[in-house]
Amino acid sequence: MLARGAALYDALRHVRPLVLNSARVVEKALRPEGLSVGTRAVLEILAEHGPATVPAIGDRLDLARQGVQRHVNDLLALGYVESQANPAHRRSVLITLTRTGTEVIGRIRDDELRQLATLARDCTEQEIATAAKVLAALSRDVRRRAA
Repeated sequence: MLARGAALYDALRHVRPLVLNSARVVEKALRPEGLSVGTRAVLEILAEHGPATVPAIGDRLDLARQGVQRHVNDLLALGYVESQANPAHRRSVLITLTRTGTEVIGRIRDDELRQLATLARDCTEQEIATAAKVLAALSRDVRRRAA
Protein backbone atom coordinates (compact mmCIF):
# COMPACT_ATOMS: atom_id res chain seq x y z
CA MET A 1 0.00 0.00 0.00
CA LEU A 2 2.80 2.43 0.84
CA ALA A 3 4.57 1.55 -2.41
CA ARG A 4 1.42 2.46 -4.35
CA GLY A 5 1.20 5.78 -2.50
CA ALA A 6 4.88 6.44 -3.20
CA ALA A 7 4.40 5.69 -6.91
CA LEU A 8 1.44 8.08 -7.13
CA TYR A 9 3.39 10.71 -5.20
CA ASP A 10 6.23 10.34 -7.69
CA ALA A 11 3.82 10.87 -10.58
CA LEU A 12 2.27 13.90 -8.88
CA ARG A 13 5.71 15.37 -8.23
CA HIS A 14 5.86 16.12 -11.96
CA VAL A 15 2.46 17.81 -12.10
CA ARG A 16 3.20 21.15 -10.39
CA PRO A 17 6.19 22.13 -12.58
CA LEU A 18 4.35 20.83 -15.64
CA VAL A 19 1.31 22.99 -14.86
CA LEU A 20 3.40 26.08 -14.09
CA ASN A 21 5.57 25.80 -17.18
CA SER A 22 2.61 24.91 -19.39
CA ALA A 23 0.80 28.00 -18.12
CA ARG A 24 3.84 30.13 -19.01
CA VAL A 25 4.01 28.71 -22.54
CA VAL A 26 0.25 29.05 -23.08
CA GLU A 27 0.13 32.58 -21.65
CA LYS A 28 2.88 33.69 -24.02
CA ALA A 29 1.04 32.21 -27.01
CA LEU A 30 -2.23 33.89 -25.92
CA ARG A 31 -0.85 37.42 -25.60
CA PRO A 32 -1.55 38.40 -29.23
CA GLU A 33 -5.23 37.52 -28.70
CA GLY A 34 -5.39 39.56 -25.46
CA LEU A 35 -6.14 36.41 -23.43
CA SER A 36 -4.87 34.85 -20.23
CA VAL A 37 -4.85 31.19 -19.23
CA GLY A 38 -8.05 31.85 -17.27
CA THR A 39 -9.92 33.55 -20.10
CA ARG A 40 -8.79 30.79 -22.45
CA ALA A 41 -10.22 28.20 -20.03
CA VAL A 42 -13.59 29.98 -20.05
CA LEU A 43 -13.61 30.05 -23.86
CA GLU A 44 -12.83 26.33 -23.93
CA ILE A 45 -15.69 25.49 -21.54
CA LEU A 46 -18.13 27.47 -23.68
CA ALA A 47 -16.82 25.88 -26.89
CA GLU A 48 -17.15 22.37 -25.46
CA HIS A 49 -20.40 22.71 -23.49
CA GLY A 50 -22.28 25.64 -25.01
CA PRO A 51 -23.81 28.64 -23.22
CA ALA A 52 -23.49 28.60 -19.44
CA THR A 53 -23.95 30.78 -16.40
CA VAL A 54 -20.93 32.14 -14.57
CA PRO A 55 -21.54 29.78 -11.60
CA ALA A 56 -21.77 26.79 -13.96
CA ILE A 57 -18.49 27.76 -15.63
CA GLY A 58 -16.92 28.11 -12.18
CA ASP A 59 -18.11 24.62 -11.22
CA ARG A 60 -16.54 23.11 -14.33
CA LEU A 61 -13.24 24.92 -13.73
CA ASP A 62 -13.19 24.54 -9.93
CA LEU A 63 -12.95 28.32 -9.64
CA ALA A 64 -14.85 30.83 -7.54
CA ARG A 65 -17.68 32.66 -9.26
CA GLN A 66 -15.96 36.02 -8.69
CA GLY A 67 -12.81 34.92 -10.53
CA VAL A 68 -14.84 33.55 -13.43
CA GLN A 69 -16.83 36.80 -13.57
CA ARG A 70 -13.57 38.75 -14.01
CA HIS A 71 -12.57 36.48 -16.88
CA VAL A 72 -16.02 36.84 -18.45
CA ASN A 73 -15.83 40.64 -18.12
CA ASP A 74 -12.48 40.60 -19.94
CA LEU A 75 -13.94 38.38 -22.68
CA LEU A 76 -16.99 40.65 -23.03
CA ALA A 77 -14.67 43.64 -23.51
CA LEU A 78 -12.79 41.74 -26.24
CA GLY A 79 -16.01 40.78 -28.00
CA TYR A 80 -15.31 37.04 -27.62
CA VAL A 81 -18.45 36.34 -25.56
CA GLU A 82 -21.83 37.91 -25.02
CA SER A 83 -24.54 37.55 -22.42
CA GLN A 84 -28.03 36.33 -23.20
CA ALA A 85 -31.22 36.09 -21.21
CA ASN A 86 -31.48 32.85 -19.30
CA PRO A 87 -34.96 31.33 -19.56
CA ALA A 88 -34.23 29.20 -16.47
CA HIS A 89 -33.18 32.11 -14.23
CA ARG A 90 -33.96 35.81 -14.66
CA ARG A 91 -30.94 37.17 -12.78
CA SER A 92 -28.26 34.70 -13.94
CA VAL A 93 -27.53 35.36 -17.61
CA LEU A 94 -26.08 32.84 -20.01
CA ILE A 95 -22.62 33.50 -21.40
CA THR A 96 -22.14 32.41 -24.99
CA LEU A 97 -19.36 32.59 -27.54
CA THR A 98 -19.57 35.14 -30.32
CA ARG A 99 -18.52 34.20 -33.83
CA THR A 100 -15.17 35.88 -33.16
CA GLY A 101 -14.77 33.97 -29.88
CA THR A 102 -15.53 30.69 -31.65
CA GLU A 103 -12.93 31.44 -34.30
CA VAL A 104 -10.32 32.49 -31.75
CA ILE A 105 -10.68 29.42 -29.52
CA GLY A 106 -10.68 27.20 -32.62
CA ARG A 107 -7.38 28.68 -33.83
CA ILE A 108 -5.87 28.47 -30.35
CA ARG A 109 -6.83 24.82 -29.89
CA ASP A 110 -5.58 23.83 -33.35
CA ASP A 111 -2.24 25.53 -32.69
CA GLU A 112 -1.94 23.93 -29.23
CA LEU A 113 -2.65 20.47 -30.67
CA ARG A 114 0.03 20.98 -33.33
CA GLN A 115 2.51 22.05 -30.65
CA LEU A 116 1.58 19.20 -28.30
CA ALA A 117 2.04 16.64 -31.08
CA THR A 118 5.77 17.48 -31.05
CA LEU A 119 6.20 16.70 -27.33
CA ALA A 120 6.93 13.46 -25.42
CA ARG A 121 8.13 11.76 -28.60
CA ASP A 122 9.55 8.86 -26.57
CA CYS A 123 6.06 7.92 -25.31
CA THR A 124 3.61 5.76 -27.23
CA GLU A 125 -0.02 6.77 -27.70
CA GLN A 126 -0.97 3.94 -25.32
CA GLU A 127 1.39 5.27 -22.64
CA ILE A 128 -0.07 8.75 -23.07
CA ALA A 129 -3.60 7.34 -22.75
CA THR A 130 -2.58 5.49 -19.57
CA ALA A 131 -1.06 8.64 -18.09
CA ALA A 132 -4.24 10.58 -18.90
CA LYS A 133 -6.34 7.86 -17.24
CA VAL A 134 -4.23 7.95 -14.05
CA LEU A 135 -4.30 11.75 -13.86
CA ALA A 136 -8.07 11.81 -14.45
CA ALA A 137 -8.60 9.27 -11.65
CA LEU A 138 -6.37 11.21 -9.27
CA SER A 139 -8.13 14.45 -10.14
CA ARG A 140 -11.54 12.89 -9.53
CA ASP A 141 -10.53 11.35 -6.19
CA VAL A 142 -8.70 14.40 -4.87
CA ARG A 143 -11.60 16.63 -5.90
CA ARG A 144 -13.97 14.41 -3.91
CA ARG A 145 -11.76 14.66 -0.84
CA ALA A 146 -11.52 18.43 -1.18
CA ALA A 147 -15.31 18.78 -1.32
